[in-house]
Amino acid sequence: MTETGVLICGHGSRDAEAVREFELLARALRPRFPDYDFATGYLEFATPTIRDGLAALVARGAKRIHAVPGMLFAASHVKNDLPWEMNSFIAENPGIDVRLGRDLAIDVKLINAAAERIAEASAPIAPGDRSDSLLLVVGRGTNDPDANSNISKITRMLWEGLGFGWAETAYSGVAHPRVDAALDRAAPMGFRRIVVFPYFLFTGVLVKRIYTQTDEAAARHPGIEFAKASYLRDHPLLLDAFVERVGEIAEGSPAMNCQLCKYRAQIVGYEKEAGAPQQAHHHHVRGTDGGHHHHDHSHGHDHHPRIRIVEPPR
Repeated sequence: MTETGVLICGHGSRDAEAVREFELLARALRPRFPDYDFATGYLEFATPTIRDGLAALVARGAKRIHAVPGMLFAASHVKNDLPWEMNSFIAENPGIDVRLGRDLAIDVKLINAAAERIAEASAPIAPGDRSDSLLLVVGRGTNDPDANSNISKITRMLWEGLGFGWAETAYSGVAHPRVDAALDRAAPMGFRRIVVFPYFLFTGVLVKRIYTQTDEAAARHPGIEFAKASYLRDHPLLLDAFVERVGEIAEGSPAMNCQLCKYRAQIVGYEKEAGAPQQAHHHHVRGTDGGHHHHDHSHGHDHHPRIRIVEPPR
């Protein structure tokens, strides 16, 4: 029996299809770790919870747990909620070595996976002949400027790499511009085609809303062709990125970039959040359908987990 377990940490969703897709990815990942026990857990809106996933691994004999955020960028969930969950569990189980890895982040594998999804959606266009098309990359949107700016960088790299005539960035919520505003701004720019790409891992309420807003924009602007690219889902390169994150934990070298973290440095407009205490804002909805939970993404994080969480160098 192995004494090492891997926990893939998801956010959870009110959308059952989103949870099914997360579990499909987990099933695809499981064979990639033949020497480890394996489990999943969610912050909210789905079960098992993060705590349940940790407890299940321990119950099966795990003494070491490598926890990997199933999240694209390090915003509040990765910087605050997951460390709080791990620290709380460790405080109650001091003999267990739990190490939290980094987010998937800006990664060449994910950029290549995104490029393939976009190419699939724009298949009628010959490669290198996208000058009359505009790319709209849509991120989740948070109140963490570091995470939001990552979407802008992804947009720029895909724009230049795929040869689109222009590219714009939008967000499904919290940050601006929102999808409908970005589409209406892009429509008069004179491009024959607009390709909308949700830079998301899985479907869910937000991705479906992005596609609906794209359809609505197409109805408002009938002279433009709108194409909807698929999100990342279970792309093989995404699986490779998860395997790499687990390997980083095992090697003790998760290099999360905290240079522009609003909890660590005084970022313009967010000065009061530097050094804020770590606290959770998901524990009251663990495993529920969310009730009336307000998702403000604004809680702080001191970046100093108490016990054996793998952190980037200071």
